[in-house]
Amino acid sequence: MDIQSEKLELIKMLLETDDKATIEAIKNILKSNKKEVWEKLTPEQQEEINIVIQKENRGDIVDF
Repeated sequence: MDIQSEKLELIKMLLETDDKATIEAIKNILKSNKKEVWEKLTPEQQEEINIVIQKENRGDIVDF
């Protein structure tokens, strides 16, 4: 199964569950992964990303 199919299957499973603990666990996993990636970046890379986010928030960047 390709990654897009896996994502859709995961979304389907999330929609079908009412177990709050499961949903919280998945959220924590995803947040943890983001934090790990961020921490692997150099301070310069983090700063560049923050600058782009600030520009986007001000409307200085136009998406095509």
